[in-house]
Amino acid sequence: MRILIVEDEQDLAETLTTGLRAEGFAVDAVTDGAAALTFLGDHEVDVMILDRDLPGMSGDAVCRALTTIDHPVRILMLTAAGTLSDRVAGFELGADDYLPKPFAYLELLARIRALGRRGAGTNRSLILEHAGVRLDPTRRLAERDGRPLRLTPKELGVLQVLLESRGGVVTPAELLDQVWTDDDRSRGVVKVVVHALRRKLGEPSVIVTEAGLGYRLG
Repeated sequence: MRILIVEDEQDLAETLTTGLRAEGFAVDAVTDGAAALTFLGDHEVDVMILDRDLPGMSGDAVCRALTTIDHPVRILMLTAAGTLSDRVAGFELGADDYLPKPFAYLELLARIRALGRRGAGTNRSLILEHAGVRLDPTRRLAERDGRPLRLTPKELGVLQVLLESRGGVVTPAELLDQVWTDDDRSRGVVKVVVHALRRKLGEPSVIVTEAGLGYRLG
């Protein structure tokens, strides 16, 4: 599952990013509404954690814009505005769920997973596939030519990013940003995980190393 965090409180955004990546999710974060819409225009995202009180373009405006175009992303509003009328207003704007601050992290995690399961029922295809490699990001299941693959959360994250790039080169820095937590960020660990993933995928190898650039699916 790919998650976009839209939060201008840097400490909270970093904490959520680190925690959710540790759970095996691919996570990106932006600090304002305009950046969120730009990101959603360029990437497929399953769940967006959206703060209502953003600088510039508000979270309400972001939610309204996405609802107008029937965008498939599931929206979880995360905000200090937690009265009944606030929650009703959020749902009327098009939010799929609403969690007031302060919140319990385990509850947030449960709500994210519930939204991911709900998203699997939309018309949008959640299955990523290339050269016989198939990945269901929501169920976190991977296979090659019908053979189930037992992948770690990091390997699943790397595979998802590579599949989503559709043959484009992904740099080690991009993999670190989208898959890794802050406590083990190094190009060396990326190389180790890519090597393990390549071995588990088997022959013929589908991960191509572009010297000095990064990795792509061939």
